Amino acid sequence: MAYASDKGRALVDRELYLPKEWASDVDRRAEAHVPERVDFQTKPQLAQVMLERALDAQVPAGWVTADEVYGGDARLRVWLEDHDLAYVLAVKATQPLWAHGEQGPAELPARQLVAGLPARAWRRLSAGDGAKGPRVYDWARVALVRPGWPGRGFWLLVRRRLSDRELAFYACFGPARTSMAELVRVAGMRWAVEECFQAAKDQVGLDHYQVRRWDGWYRHVTLVLVAQAFLAAVRAQAAPTARAGKGGG
Repeated sequence: MAYASDKGRALVDRELYLPKEWASDVDRRAEAHVPERVDFQTKPQLAQVMLERALDAQVPAGWVTADEVYGGDARLRVWLEDHDLAYVLAVKATQPLWAHGEQGPAELPARQLVAGLPARAWRRLSAGDGAKGPRVYDWARVALVRPGWPGRGFWLLVRRRLSDRELAFYACFGPARTSMAELVRVAGMRWAVEECFQAAKDQVGLDHYQVRRWDGWYRHVTLVLVAQAFLAAVRAQAAPTARAGKGGG
């Protein structure tokens, strides 16, 4: 799990995913010293475990964002809603969502909800800077139907690539007055996960472990997270000083 803010970003928690065939293999578990208490859990379930720890630790967060593996899990979305955690979660084009249909509320696939959008519904916005400059796409959103949530809104956000018009979809939940530009900003923050992984590999040896045991993996990755968090904190503390020095010159 990555944490991102305007002061920096870093990986802040970890869980090791065991495929079903691994989790049910007694001999492999014994050889790798996997604790008996560890059962098979899906990736969304592991994400919820880490989010629960973040809530218990009172980590301040305005939004949760993740890819289709997590966005497609209705139980995770409901859990986030129950905890009033705003989200922008990628979903597949086939993801069924409740919206206003031609004959009233209906559960329709995401791609069908945006098929008839007029040209005026699209806005060209940047999802943040990438390695080659601003990540500019065309964006639109459709209100979803979810009664009983005063002060909160549900939307389908859709991204259209400029080069080939390929679409990407996001299920969104947040304060009712949330602008589309804010949803786009959050959608763009998902790249922080990949950026943190790459930085951890390059700077603090995330992929340098040569362990074969459960506890060895957790020890290595935990130390990596601590090292990356330390570097992020140092950068955040040094940034104002660097700006002040530049301005004084």
